[in-house]
Amino acid sequence: MLSMLFETGHPWITFKDPSNIRSPQDHTGVIHSSNLCTEILLNTSEEETAVCNLGSINLAAHMTPGGLDHELLKSTVGTAVRMLDNVIDINYYPTPEAKTSNLRHRPVGLGLMGFQDSLYALNASYASPAAIQFADESMEAIAYYAILGSIELAKERGAYATFPGSKWDRGILPFDTLELLEKERGGYLNVDRSSKMDWATIKTAIKEHGMRNSNVMAIAPTATIANIVGVTASIEPMYKNVFVKSNLSGEFTVINEHLVEDLKKLGLWDPEMINDLKYFDGSVQEISRIPENLKAKYATAFEIDYEWVIEAASRRQKWIDMGQSLNLYQAKPSGKKVSDMYMLAWEKGLKTTYYLRSLGATRIEKSTLEVNKYGNILGQRQRDEKGRVSSRSSESSQDCEACQ
Repeated sequence: MLSMLFETGHPWITFKDPSNIRSPQDHTGVIHSSNLCTEILLNTSEEETAVCNLGSINLAAHMTPGGLDHELLKSTVGTAVRMLDNVIDINYYPTPEAKTSNLRHRPVGLGLMGFQDSLYALNASYASPAAIQFADESMEAIAYYAILGSIELAKERGAYATFPGSKWDRGILPFDTLELLEKERGGYLNVDRSSKMDWATIKTAIKEHGMRNSNVMAIAPTATIANIVGVTASIEPMYKNVFVKSNLSGEFTVINEHLVEDLKKLGLWDPEMINDLKYFDGSVQEISRIPENLKAKYATAFEIDYEWVIEAASRRQKWIDMGQSLNLYQAKPSGKKVSDMYMLAWEKGLKTTYYLRSLGATRIEKSTLEVNKYGNILGQRQRDEKGRVSSRSSESSQDCEACQ
């Protein structure tokens, strides 16, 4: 498996022990695999084909100068859970097995996007203790309000059919299942166990009213919808500060607008800076004019050690009842580094991983970014060998669109 990962970036590794041991629905079947994008972990059998309705919170839209706006987040998450639950009843099901599964268990998967944008709002680097803490606190809040939303729906509409005997029914929340996983493994689990919210109240409410949905949380890739909204995808670090993305809609330049704003404040956003960003392929690390604090803040995916990405994912995973689409990055992979990375992911309690990405051997062609008189980038142009301008792009970054 490691050889295949090293050569191709596949397969997408799913760890079967945390996926099943931590499943709220361990009383009704077995999780045999995740879905294509590795965030859905539901039981399947001859009679049932797993179905999950997905939605994603724009986390960046819930940020204030002091951190998360909990009141707004609670309102958004409650509305999202209600909408996803409605989809179960009005949906079209292509097979009887899919309909049977979804109506019996009523799973939904609420996730997030714009995690990197939220860190920019906090002036925090992805590779920092502040980012790890925010990953923990933000996912705890989403989990708390999502479970609360499902409890409210259970009051109105009743609990899902297979609630009796589930971990919810037994008073075991996703956070509590870490203890079960550690016991089953005989140790070998290195996960932070801290929490900040009042989970005792949630347990009491579940005991009284039940849950409307067997599962409520899953973090999808959001590769397309994040572009539409204008934030970074899912829980991803910024790929590069300037790059060209390609998907079914065409090719377009992606600019890190947060970086542009910070450089404008310092009087550093000028044609020379634009040329430097192109020359260094969207990296700020070798541009001497940029202060060290901005270099840390705007480190890109391949400039962040994988330990930070995995630790942030571990903090999220302790709150999530399904999984997360977690891409891993290595600028200069080796067999040992790949092995260490996946062993760390297992020890940190992750259920799944997505792509293993590495840098290609070639560098991107240099292109011209068209800039208006205000210093704003309007689009991307490229010159051929005779100096003529063409609209072809240089580098493309492709994500799985299957979930979008």
